[in-house]
Amino acid sequence: MADHHNLALSPSDIAVRLDMVRRVHGIKLAEKYFNDVPNNAKTYKVYGALLHAYVLQRSVKKAETIMQNMREMGFATSSFPYNMLITHYYKIGENDKIEVLIQEMEEKGIPKDKKTMEVVMSAYVAASEISMMEMVLKWVEKDPNFVVDWKVYSIAANGYLKVGLIEKALPMQNELYRAWNTFKPQDDIDGAEKIFEEWESQCSTVCDNRVLICLLIAYCKEDLFEKAESAVTKALEGGKPHASLWNLLAMGYKRDNQMAKAAEMLKRALSAGKQRWSPNSVTLAACLDYLEGQGDVGGTEDTIRLLKKLGPLTGDIYHRWLRICVATGASVSEVLDHMKKDGNLPMKKHTRSLNLGF
Repeated sequence: MADHHNLALSPSDIAVRLDMVRRVHGIKLAEKYFNDVPNNAKTYKVYGALLHAYVLQRSVKKAETIMQNMREMGFATSSFPYNMLITHYYKIGENDKIEVLIQEMEEKGIPKDKKTMEVVMSAYVAASEISMMEMVLKWVEKDPNFVVDWKVYSIAANGYLKVGLIEKALPMQNELYRAWNTFKPQDDIDGAEKIFEEWESQCSTVCDNRVLICLLIAYCKEDLFEKAESAVTKALEGGKPHASLWNLLAMGYKRDNQMAKAAEMLKRALSAGKQRWSPNSVTLAACLDYLEGQGDVGGTEDTIRLLKKLGPLTGDIYHRWLRICVATGASVSEVLDHMKKDGNLPMKKHTRSLNLGF
């Protein structure tokens, strides 16, 4: 189209081409293309396409600069650019900047849409700021301009599950919740299974793992662990393992005092986990205590190593790891190197108590 001089590209066409250039040739050529676009054709859609490119690249300063340009040119008058920048800050964990943008939207009278609130809630969930997540949820529920659907409640459910608030997670599935309550007084597992099957049949995949989690919660409460494991295995067929599912099973087995199974499920969760994901802290401590108490040095160390891949360890976990090295006569140099990198070197009294020799 661009090569045919009798076809004038619209701003929407230019925005699409900019995105295609970014996908095929990278951000540098996308920037060059943007700079070559005549000023009178650089509408909010074209600026928005470049902002989107910077968000995908996680280029903080460049994204902020484009956003400021959009403000100055009067293009930042809808939730569209704000949502992209809010998403950007969510991905890099800058919740303070999200709150500044939300305040700016309120001051300028820019309406927040469903996407805005979903990303804000997700940001608070990622930071485990559950009270703030609840505040946003209550605001959304009270606002007559919002139709609260299952996705909003799924985000809330994920937040509650992350901190182990199982009872609060259950009622967060909107339409599923209303159907669930029909069966809940009788603890009707068969009814709950039918609800899930109906939900699942409407999706091309197991649409949302957090929906499956509702069924897993019921199974674990009724000690139906074989059914729970079977449901997880089926859900993961042909797909990537999901850490939250295994983590929930580990929590269920721990509450039932089946610690060998809890430790097994925890390892699966850690193996499937991604950076910044963390298991339920109470279950983690209980499983490590169990493995150490059983004298399972290898199992304890394997669990800690899997945990280390997800991010820095706490001082207590490092102390456990050092204790294992001492018990087996293994070198502690690797552990101390990790501790130094994480800024978590042991105090001298700890090293003396472990007889590390210094």
